[in-house]
Amino acid sequence: MVTTAPDLNQIWAWLAEVPDPEIPVVSVVDLGIVRDVAQEGDTTIVTITPTYSGCPATSVIAMDIVRALEAKGLAKVETRQQLSPAWTTDWITEDARARLEEYGIAPPQPAGGPARCPRCASTDLERISQFGSTPCKAQWRCKSCLEPFDYFKCI
Repeated sequence: MVTTAPDLNQIWAWLAEVPDPEIPVVSVVDLGIVRDVAQEGDTTIVTITPTYSGCPATSVIAMDIVRALEAKGLAKVETRQQLSPAWTTDWITEDARARLEEYGIAPPQPAGGPARCPRCASTDLERISQFGSTPCKAQWRCKSCLEPFDYFKCI
């Protein structure tokens, strides 16, 4: 158990190891879900913003954060939700965008659709459905390799 207040930079580093439960190749920090880390007395407070209001993974993310920090020796960890300003795909790090694409998920683009197929890099694409494997993704297909893929919607 940690007996002194840990360095906030260390806590951020630990949080960067907590994977998103729906997309395990990126962390909750990479996605910009973790908004703030603070100490209030002997309690570590982690403020999170869901990717969208009502995201079913939010409670799992909060539990994963608490569990990860407790495993590092923090005795008292609390998560708080902050809904304003609303989460945006602009908060996803560049490194996470690259890892999404390597994983087979097209990263968000300002134009509202994928730039290229994450499998073969073709730009000959079509949207199959506005809704994908999770509400924050849409289903697309590459007309070149004919493979379907998820596109992380730009929010």
